[in-house]
Amino acid sequence: MFALSTMTAICSFAAQGLAFVSLPFYFESVLGRSPIETGFLMTPWSAVVALMAPLAGRLSDRYPPGLLGGAGLAVMCMGMASLALLPAHPSALDIGIRMAICGAGFGFFQSPNLKALMSSAPRERAGGASGVIATARLLGQATGAALVALSFGIAGRHGPTLALAIGAGFAGVASIASGLRLLTRDPGAGALQPSGE
Repeated sequence: MFALSTMTAICSFAAQGLAFVSLPFYFESVLGRSPIETGFLMTPWSAVVALMAPLAGRLSDRYPPGLLGGAGLAVMCMGMASLALLPAHPSALDIGIRMAICGAGFGFFQSPNLKALMSSAPRERAGGASGVIATARLLGQATGAALVALSFGIAGRHGPTLALAIGAGFAGVASIASGLRLLTRDPGAGALQPSGE
């Protein structure tokens, strides 16, 4: 459970890093938006993450993190793929809806995954588990940023589109890794189940 949750975190943060680094270039260089417009276009992702996280946190008390995370990351995968397939002259609404879909997927994954990481580690190793969470986040984000640079090197002006497609792939892999957690026994799950006896 701990290893799969860590892998899910690395892949999902790589997908997020690919998006957050490439999208400003895409909005300004490819779509010709101003820096102020770019800032507003980036907002729906973060805003929807903030809205979804509390809901996902409550649901994680009732449903397995593998299910919630897998569903959320599948939504994020679809959202990133839709960003990569944007038409040549999209409206702000077209972009905003796709960004909100990505944010909803990421927000739905994040809280259950953090809970799974912390609950699957022994109590005496909580500090180490917290360090793994931070390491997974930074490793994923750094990988995403490096892959954006590689995408620009390969595809030039179309680098952001390639980066978004790669990010969709990472989100898809993360969704599968999250789903695999349904096949494992979560040692912390027992404490969350109603006794019923």
